Amino acid sequence: MNAALPSIPAKRYFTIGEVADLCGVKTHVLRYWEQEFTQLRPVKRRGNRRYYQHHEVLMIRRIRDLLYEQGFTISGARNKLQELAHQDRLPSGHALLESGSMDEGDATISVGSHESVEILSGHSGADLLRELQEIRSLLTI
Repeated sequence: MNAALPSIPAKRYFTIGEVADLCGVKTHVLRYWEQEFTQLRPVKRRGNRRYYQHHEVLMIRRIRDLLYEQGFTISGARNKLQELAHQDRLPSGHALLESGSMDEGDATISVGSHESVEILSGHSGADLLRELQEIRSLLTI
């Protein structure tokens, strides 16, 4: 990923402007990507204001890397993310972090009784593990 991007602050929600700054893209690009990538579903509150969570900022950075750095098309990036999600899943199914334990191959974090967030990574298992631990610490704040 691009090392020039700023670090992501430890907070629960980010506005679309904050995410645009953190990911190096314009706000209209983020709104477009929401239509193209089903993984991006920011919470919408009063007046349809978007609030992104930490995992969505990470996903946007991945999408940006695929499109801008690696030269994928939108369709190619969508397929690559699906491929990465399939590769990162454990053979026995989705791993949950509710128990407080985490394996290097874990690809899903349980964030509610009916909702799960997939963490997609084109990086090593150690990178994925680090990201999952960072997200878990943010969720337990």
